[in-house]
Amino acid sequence: MINVAIDGPVGAGKSTVARECAKRLGIIYVDTGALYRSCALFCIKNNVEISAGNETAISALLNDKLDLSIKIEDGTQHVMVNGEDVSELIRTPEISMAASTVSALPSVRAFLLEMQRSIAAKESVIMDGRDIGTVILPNADIKIFITAKPEIRAKRRYDELVSKGVEVTLGEVLVDVNRRDYNDTHRKEAPLKQAPDAIMIDTSELSFEETVCGVVDLIRDLGKL
Repeated sequence: MINVAIDGPVGAGKSTVARECAKRLGIIYVDTGALYRSCALFCIKNNVEISAGNETAISALLNDKLDLSIKIEDGTQHVMVNGEDVSELIRTPEISMAASTVSALPSVRAFLLEMQRSIAAKESVIMDGRDIGTVILPNADIKIFITAKPEIRAKRRYDELVSKGVEVTLGEVLVDVNRRDYNDTHRKEAPLKQAPDAIMIDTSELSFEETVCGVVDLIRDLGKL
């Protein structure tokens, strides 16, 4: 069994890379960001204000009413909220910003911590997020930090949103990326940072295929797969 932790800022491509690498290696991919997005979506649907000052109400809602689970079908992760597959609903700019706020709350991180660790304890996984190698899986067999220039990340995110029919400008996405970078790196609880033993990969000048091949080769070499 092997656990691979992949961290990095928004739009670096870590999720799509991690998903494809897991597919090629025949192991499970776990998108932890989707869990925080799901918590944010649930709060919005239940008219609970998402702010640091409203943590008590958010925690109460999640603990009392949220039934959150991950279902793996053909190697693909589906996030279930009270029986509903919300995998597509959580990919909007509104949910992205709300998730950034929610993920900074200690009670929310505690709520999701054991779920994430229990999956990795039972299966070989590639898990990506902001603090996988530093907090969630500090003893992961392999740690990778994927990043890219903010402008590159914003363009990738913009293309992804437009392909899904979301009306947004590149400028708006860049502002969102910079804001989320600041929030993620300055939050008190598990801020985004490269683990000391993580290998950094800058994808600014790399194609998707080049990045995937590089990560797969790295995992195979270090993990002896």
